[in-house]
Amino acid sequence: MRITCPHCGSRGLEEFTYRGDATVRRPAPDAPHDAWVDYVYLRDNPAGLHKELWYHGNGCRSWIVAERNTITHEIHSTRLATEALSEEKSGS
Repeated sequence: MRITCPHCGSRGLEEFTYRGDATVRRPAPDAPHDAWVDYVYLRDNPAGLHKELWYHGNGCRSWIVAERNTITHEIHSTRLATEALSEEKSGS
C-alpha cells in the first residue's frame, strides 16, 4: 500500500504509523464517566470509506488524515491533519 503525503508525495506504507480513527473526538474534561469509557474503549469497525490518522514518522513527521476504503485498502484522499481540523471547525 502507498500513501500520498501532502509534503513528500507517494511513499510506501513502511514510512507511516497508523494512529487510529480520525473521526473520534475527545470528551470535555468534565464529561461524565460513560463518555470517557466510550472514548477510550469503544470503536466502530466500519466497512467502506473511513477517515484515519497516519503519522509520517520516517519522512516529514506530519500528521495526515487519509480516507481509506477498509475493504479494498484503496486510499481515496490524503491531507494534512491541521487542514482537516480547520475545515471541520469552519464547517466546510
